[in-house]
Amino acid sequence: MYPDVEIHTKDVVDWVTSTYLERTGKIFRDPDRGIRSLYQRGFLQKIAKGIYKYDPQYAQNKQQQDFTIAQKKEILKRDGYKCVICGAGRENGVELHVDHIKPKDMGGLATIENGQTLCSQHNFLKKNLRQTETGKKMFIRLYQYFGHKKRGTKKLFIG
Repeated sequence: MYPDVEIHTKDVVDWVTSTYLERTGKIFRDPDRGIRSLYQRGFLQKIAKGIYKYDPQYAQNKQQQDFTIAQKKEILKRDGYKCVICGAGRENGVELHVDHIKPKDMGGLATIENGQTLCSQHNFLKKNLRQTETGKKMFIRLYQYFGHKKRGTKKLFIG
């Protein structure tokens, strides 16, 4: 559309909707979701709430935001091949993910320091709740568990 120009979402929606209709003959039902999807996939930069910018250089370099196989192996090894939140590993039957601590869509880089090992459950929670909210929920659950463990009334469930 307009490279290197900061554009508010509301200014894009009408253009996107009409262009989509013109090109496909179909109505674009959720342009806001489409814009968020482009942002999450690395094609747009988020400048502020509701304001995005398309930078061709940024879009071309989006692959650099993904961990290499070597980085993934190093992060898994560093974290002991276990989820850093719950301690579960493959021997517990869980799938492990190498995750960005600071998410890619918030400018997080693919560096060893920005990587962490999460089980699929905690990776999913983090994506939906963000890192700080996931940690908050985890500590509340641990507090509840250990507070009630002495009385034998609660089981640990993080999530």
